[in-house]
Amino acid sequence: MRQPIIFVLGLMLAIGGCGAREVLLTKPATVPTGVDLSGQWLLRDSSGSTQPAVRETLVHVFLETGTAVKVTQTASGLFISFDRSVVEEYRFGENRTVSVGEITADRVSGWEGSSYVIETLDKDGAKLVDSYRLQDRGQTLNRSISLWSRNQKQLSLEQVFDRVQL
Repeated sequence: MRQPIIFVLGLMLAIGGCGAREVLLTKPATVPTGVDLSGQWLLRDSSGSTQPAVRETLVHVFLETGTAVKVTQTASGLFISFDRSVVEEYRFGENRTVSVGEITADRVSGWEGSSYVIETLDKDGAKLVDSYRLQDRGQTLNRSISLWSRNQKQLSLEQVFDRVQL
């Protein structure tokens, strides 16, 4: 009689461990010295791959793109405008719930080295990771986007933006 009970307990532990939902960890809010992503940027190149499963995730509704991007960096956050129509606001070190219509997700954002990283996790465990970093002495803005679902990368996209001189 002992053996079936031990088997059932072991099975319950194994199933419970597999079902644990990822928890996003808060990122640092302190802006690295000399890093200011502010500017107007024009898409030079976009390369990457997508797979059909991207649209099957809820988190994909939080992905914004555009060919002209304006970034305004303040002491406490970033405002990113895509093609002058959609503006996203990110607060340094945020850890909050965000929504688009009825779809909600957990979001954290902050600094990882000199990159600003935004992670958005939906209720099904799909995760969107979006990061911005300057290169070429601040003349190029690189954006990396990845979307994960079922522990597999569904989207990988690299965008390169050139600074527009006003």
